[in-house]
Amino acid sequence: MTARRQKLLLGCGIVSSLLYVAANVLGARRWREYSSSSQTVSELSAIAAPSRLLVVPLLAAHGALVIPFGVGVIESAGRTRALRVTGVMLVGLGASDLAAPFVPMHRRDALARGEGSRTDTMHIAVTGVNSLLILLAIGWASTAFGQRFRRYSVATLVTLVATGGLTATQAPKVEADLPTPWAGVTERISIGGYLLWQVVLAMLLLRR
Repeated sequence: MTARRQKLLLGCGIVSSLLYVAANVLGARRWREYSSSSQTVSELSAIAAPSRLLVVPLLAAHGALVIPFGVGVIESAGRTRALRVTGVMLVGLGASDLAAPFVPMHRRDALARGEGSRTDTMHIAVTGVNSLLILLAIGWASTAFGQRFRRYSVATLVTLVATGGLTATQAPKVEADLPTPWAGVTERISIGGYLLWQVVLAMLLLRR
């Protein structure tokens, strides 16, 4: 593998994280009534959301770039089995992320009126798969770069599980269109923790 190809593949991990952040920031600006502190990221791409047309392409591009990033991790792994497995998890994650915007939830007011459909169920399933693949990827990679990276990865895992769990407890309130004051904050801490970890992994492999 040439150095140029390696840089391009691993750089996709950094760009994909930036695209996810852009989707959040720009989507929230497009939907004036949207609250980043109390509403989830999925609501930005929800059916009939004002931000959907802007957010879906950005999130799809994010997922599409995670796939070559995973390939880059596999090809950079050498004899390190943990990194090869991590790369496989990331390829699967990218495929799942790519599909997620196309199985959207409904807006919470529509859910409260009983207008939910199969896409809401599929959205929950895809989100569950995403979460599992993220945890597996971080767990496998944690042994690849020594104690410092392992401690960082473990701290990221703890943060993701804690904040993700808190966000999940708010799901019934979202479906009932009730206030969820901190759901957006806890979810963004969880997602941001992973996105930052992905950038760190890419940078470590680029440096190596």
